[in-house]
Amino acid sequence: MYLADYHTHSRFSADGRASMLDMARAAAAAGLDEICFTDHFEPVELRSTTLRASFDWAGQTAEFQEAVSQWDGPVKLRLGLELGDAPVDIPGTERLLEGRPDHDFVIGSVHMLSARFGMKDMGWLREPDEQTCYAEVEDYLEGLLKMARWGKFNVLGHLTLPLRYMNEKRGFHISMDRYGAQIEEILRTLIGNGCGIEVNTNRGAQPLPGERWLRLYRELGGEIITLGSDAHRPEDVGRGIREGQALLRACGFPRFCTFERQEPVWHAL
Repeated sequence: MYLADYHTHSRFSADGRASMLDMARAAAAAGLDEICFTDHFEPVELRSTTLRASFDWAGQTAEFQEAVSQWDGPVKLRLGLELGDAPVDIPGTERLLEGRPDHDFVIGSVHMLSARFGMKDMGWLREPDEQTCYAEVEDYLEGLLKMARWGKFNVLGHLTLPLRYMNEKRGFHISMDRYGAQIEEILRTLIGNGCGIEVNTNRGAQPLPGERWLRLYRELGGEIITLGSDAHRPEDVGRGIREGQALLRACGFPRFCTFERQEPVWHAL
């Protein structure tokens, strides 16, 4: 069994805590074969709607090179990126991506809602009721479809992300089952653009997405799929990866992938 965590955040993410080297050590302790550092990049400044003027590619590269130079463990290290919220400013995002390093892997994701909800990150919202939650889910899926249509990434991250915040963090009981048609359109769009999805193991909590949507992706012909814990601290690296592989097998997937220079490398499940 090949074990790879393809969604992790180091101190180079604003919400990360540890160096890439410390995250690599945690991956070795968790028995992993490979880890990819996918620190956040968004076209807006943290906790604001101010568009970025630039991104510190040199800093991210230096952090990775330092980890590689000091690393003598068995775990393979890869440099990636979580490219969030590109639909906020697609032309600006594309300008910011010019001259970026040769990342092995890029996750596309959506965290922010539209101007209708103040362009707020879902993690910071406090919904008064379930009706508001569902209105936000609909808005989120609209943003996700825009991201899928843009398609300049390898996999779409945490497809059912609102469930993390609304159910796990805020105690609601939201289901995305009523949005089957919208999610199918997103999956078809991704497949048509040559993109995949991830199983975000959610640091050992409810996987994002769950079985229903993984089976649908498979039925639609989806093949490209990665697994990632979304760890922001060393103790969460690798959490849920083994269980995520078992879920993929149960959903009919014969293999999953890692990436090298944005080309999939396949591993049997």
